[in-house]
Amino acid sequence: MKNITKLGAVSALSLIIGASAAFAEDIKIAFIDPLSGPFASTGTNGMHQFEFATKYMVNDKGGLLDGKKMEIVGFDNKTSPKESLIQLQVAIDQGIRYIVQGNSSGVANALTEAIEKHNKRNPDSRVLYMNYAAVDPALTNDKCNFWHFRFDANADIKMDALTDVIAENKDIEKVYVIGQDYSFGKAVSAAANSMLKEKAPNIEVVGDELHPIGKVKDFTPYARKVVASGADALITGNWGADMLGLGKSVIENGFEGPIYTYYAAGSGMTAAFGESGKDRIRLISQGAINPIGSEEARDLYNAFLETYPDGNIDQSRIFNTIGMLAQAIEEAGTADDVVAVANALEGMEYESMWGGKLFMRPDDHQLIQDMHIGVHTDEDIEFDYDQSGFGVKTESTIEMASMDSPTTCEMKRP
Repeated sequence: MKNITKLGAVSALSLIIGASAAFAEDIKIAFIDPLSGPFASTGTNGMHQFEFATKYMVNDKGGLLDGKKMEIVGFDNKTSPKESLIQLQVAIDQGIRYIVQGNSSGVANALTEAIEKHNKRNPDSRVLYMNYAAVDPALTNDKCNFWHFRFDANADIKMDALTDVIAENKDIEKVYVIGQDYSFGKAVSAAANSMLKEKAPNIEVVGDELHPIGKVKDFTPYARKVVASGADALITGNWGADMLGLGKSVIENGFEGPIYTYYAAGSGMTAAFGESGKDRIRLISQGAINPIGSEEARDLYNAFLETYPDGNIDQSRIFNTIGMLAQAIEEAGTADDVVAVANALEGMEYESMWGGKLFMRPDDHQLIQDMHIGVHTDEDIEFDYDQSGFGVKTESTIEMASMDSPTTCEMKRP
């Protein structure tokens, strides 16, 4: 009888301990992006920013929901849609309910489709997908779904801002468009052509081509075509190693015009461009770094550098993603019910430390925010990239860019 009583006491204690552990369990976020291969530096730098954002903005301030901590769990997708789907299933099997990804719209298209199917079939293990950098417009148009939220501006929103600036530059009469051969590169090309035709019919597109993503070792043949075309400006959506390879090659082959880009800063690129990119490379982005958006952002950036002395905050949208998710979880009162969290994200207004208000448009889950066009320079730079002395200085700002832009999204809610 005594043994039975003792066993019962132990079982009860185990249940109590188990319940306490479950209550205190971390809110895990799966980071599915390249941690190896040609785009590893981009992915690794992004993961460091996510890790720091959760620590600085959430965990060091007591966590969420009476003490739950956020934890970033890395999954290397090697920039492969197929590998990403494998890693997504591994994350789901581990009980992770929040997914972040950004590098490659090809991967994003695969993930959003798989997540929608999973959530329909498995209502008890639904997941939420927070896209922080994949900007194919289709993701918040025809391919939109309730489980996908984009925290970056899409390719059309960015091109709208870039072409405003290009159209005002009277020195530009010819433009060359080049990009990676997948959905995002095609979206950049289509937007550049249509918007330039509308805003500046006098500007001629003298080249428009796509190259294999992550496979070109020598961009010299492409650079020579750019120079031979007589283009006054270059537009590219390239990112990672492809951005660095293309940019260095066109400059080395004598191209002297402005290079309008989406992702030409940080992750070693700024240092590699150095003096050669000064006043040449221009970048469309969200979040003001030089000058910094607020004292809060300055304190965070300095704290980040103490943790990662060789790092950069070149994706301030990552901090917006964590900040808005944390706010949504608190408003929903739960991290387990992702439908409630998604409902809290829809229509959310959020004051970003990087400057300006953010609005998660409920119609398509596209974040609306200020867009900044900056120039690669070493003048008036408080926060440089890659310890190079060079950074991106804001030249112009478009407030709440494309706030009223149309969407073809027909959102189906659970």
